[in-house]
This record gives sequence, C-alpha cells and structure tokens, in this order.
Amino acid sequence: MRVLGIETSCDETGVAVYDTAAGLLAHRLHSQVDLHARYGGVVPELASRDHVRRLVPLIEEVLAEADTPREALDGIAYTEGPGLAGALLVGASVAQGLAFALGKPAIGIHHLEGHLLSPMLATPRPDFPFVALLVSGGHTQFYDVAGVGRYRLLGDTLDDAAGEAFDKTATLLGLPYPGGPALARLAESGRAGGASLPRPMIDSGDLAMSFSGLKTAVMTAVRKLEARGALDAQAKADLAREFESAVVDVLAAKAIAALDDAGRRTLVVAGGVGANLRLRARLVADAARRGAGVHFPDIAFCTDNGAMIALAGALRLHEARAGGGFTVRPRWDLASLPAVEANA
Repeated sequence: MRVLGIETSCDETGVAVYDTAAGLLAHRLHSQVDLHARYGGVVPELASRDHVRRLVPLIEEVLAEADTPREALDGIAYTEGPGLAGALLVGASVAQGLAFALGKPAIGIHHLEGHLLSPMLATPRPDFPFVALLVSGGHTQFYDVAGVGRYRLLGDTLDDAAGEAFDKTATLLGLPYPGGPALARLAESGRAGGASLPRPMIDSGDLAMSFSGLKTAVMTAVRKLEARGALDAQAKADLAREFESAVVDVLAAKAIAALDDAGRRTLVVAGGVGANLRLRARLVADAARRGAGVHFPDIAFCTDNGAMIALAGALRLHEARAGGGFTVRPRWDLASLPAVEANA
C-alpha cells in the first residue's frame, strides 16, 4: 500500500510517499523560518500563501523521487487538524482535489497522532504498547499508547508548553527566531552552576507540568543582571544552559514517573523539542537505569513533516473516503480518534 502524505498545519510544507512494504520512499520539507523571522513568529496569512506556492511543486518532486506515478498511489493523507485554519485548508483542498481526480481515497490525519507515531519511521521501530512524550512548541504531554488510536492522556502542562518556554526565553535573551534551537546552541557555552533556576513541579507527585514560571524566573534574572550591567555574553550562555537543564530535569523526572504509572518499559519521544540533544541523552540514561528503552524519530522528523502523515495515513487508510467534500479542524481532541485494531 502506497500513500502520499501532505502536512500544512503551520509553517512547514511537508510531502512524503510511504509504502507499507518498502517504508519511506521519499520526502521533502520546506521550512518558512526565513519568511517569518522578521516578525518574530508565524504570521498565519503568510504561512497559508507560502503553502499555496510550495505544495504542488513539492508533490511533483516527491512522486518523481519515489518513482511513483500518481495513478500508482493507493490513497492520499493530509493533516486535517489541529493547526492554523488557512494553512490546513491548503493541504486539505489539494489532497482532496487530487484524490477526486484520481478516484483514490483521501484520509484526514490528526497532527498529534502523526507525531506520536513518527518514531515508527526509525529503525528499530518501537512496538506497542509504550509511553509517549509529545514535546513541542504547542504541546507537552504524556500518553499511554496501547495501539493506533488507543491513547490515554497521563499528564499535561498546565500553561506553557516546553517548546513555547524555550522560544520565549530565547526572546528574553535577545536570540533570533526560531528561539528554541538558538537557545540550545547558546547553552553549549554556558557554565554548569553559572545560574540558578527552579525546577517547577518536579516533586509534585503527579504528571502535571508547568513552564510559565520558569520563563518568568529567567525574566527576573535578566532584569537583575541588566540592573547591575552584568548581562554579558557569558551570563546569557549561563542562563541558557540552566534553563535547558531545568526543562530537561523536569521532563526526565516526569518521563520515568510516566513509565511507572503506566507500567511500561518503552518510552517514545516525539515533537520538535525531542531533537534537543541534552534531553535525548538524559532520557536514554535515566530510562536505562530503570531497565527501559527509548525511541526517537530521526532529527529530520521531529518537527512537522509529511512522512509522519503518510505513515499515519497508511495505518488508517481503511477509514478513508473518496475525494470530495471535506473539512478541517483547527481544534481536535486526540482522544476522539477511533482505534485501529490491526496495526500495519
């Protein structure tokens, strides 16, 4: 079964072809970072227009690389939500129009399900069941994953997501957009113990998280250093390292607690913050001490991408309908998804 996947939920245009027998055949990703950098964040109207410009050429490139004529596709998957309404509409309309023209089925995919399943693109792929840490700019959640569509929320952030806190802290330190990766690079030159920040809710006894107060603690530290004329390059690097360490400490502690809560021996990590090397190393070490394994997607598939949508589409293609009428869901509860009994 061969599926074309299309991702346009926010500021990245992703396209891929996935084959259930041969695996990922081809993928392309266009990032809009340069387009939005001057504004310090994503501008929805600009994002939608750029998807319009990029999507069809990317589809042609991916199909050519995968040596797959349009007619050889068994179905087309696209991100139905959640995300920016205008951006979602671009991918949905192209996917449904192509499906209608080819007489092929189309399937709308939940963006977060794509992320949760993205480590299955790697080798070795994790087996169900497992605990998933979804950690990105918009979400920081733990799920018990018993199978495709069988997701039980274990813990969530009460305010800012970890990725959002990374971006806001980067802004406080005067770093360029996108802030998260820039902060991680700066942290490499920070000194251990060069600053002190709290570890919010690390001992709360549950799987709830909070990162807004950590961001506020950085703001307070920055103002104090500015008042003393001491906010130099090294002080910024020290704050970046301490902030990153605080987030890693909290996520690692909660991840082990989530494994214990669910009684699982496998942790899967997905989402943009899952690319953070310090977080990866810490989770692997802590899980190993518990006798558990950790699976990550390849770095290229941590952020939004078409490959995860094509994979999820292949797993759910039996639910697809003929191309035609469609909708998008800027807000969509992951728990509402139906379970898939036979996992591909």
